[in-house]
Amino acid sequence: MPEPAAEVDELVEYMPRGAIGAACTAKTGSHQRQVERLLKLRVDGKQSAADCTAIRAFQVKEKIKPANGYAGPVTWARAELLAARKNPNAAGRCPVKKETVACVDLDRELMWVQKNKKVTFGPVNIRSGRPGYRTRTGWKKIYWRNKNHWSTIYNTPMPYSQFFDGGQAFHAVYGQLATPTGSRGCVNLSHAHAEKLWDVLRKGDRVYIWGKRPGS
Repeated sequence: MPEPAAEVDELVEYMPRGAIGAACTAKTGSHQRQVERLLKLRVDGKQSAADCTAIRAFQVKEKIKPANGYAGPVTWARAELLAARKNPNAAGRCPVKKETVACVDLDRELMWVQKNKKVTFGPVNIRSGRPGYRTRTGWKKIYWRNKNHWSTIYNTPMPYSQFFDGGQAFHAVYGQLATPTGSRGCVNLSHAHAEKLWDVLRKGDRVYIWGKRPGS
């Protein structure tokens, strides 16, 4: 069975000041089209009263705060994760191999690990590279691991680092992943997921990355 995605303690949406409030908002969200598609609404990128009601209902169900119908990055990330849980590789974008492959989908900001067709970890939400620091795509390989790594470049902790391409690595971050800005090229995971991934991957395991982070 796939590794279940651990629940985030609290999901707080990012939004402009004018959209904050308990009542449903008429403002078009930063991820309007993506959320409309995932919630099976009319995909036009424009917030309607019906859209707002449906998005707010989803936010209430998933405990996203504030539940006001704004389609921001947190709402989008949660909807992508739920849609992918049963079969993250339904589109066949990650090559199926006999050996372990860590699959990183930048289009959906998700990653999982598979061996043959069996998913052994995930899918889970990630945060990839922002403009100017894009996460490099293609085939990679885990070449170095450090459970208690500290970045001397950015002077910040990188727990459970598993490096796959130059200075780019899987590693844990503290706080929410679904933010308007991305990482500096690494594939960020929650602390709980990075810790679990540490026990799933080994030095020499292959990594396949494709797509492009929305907005990058």
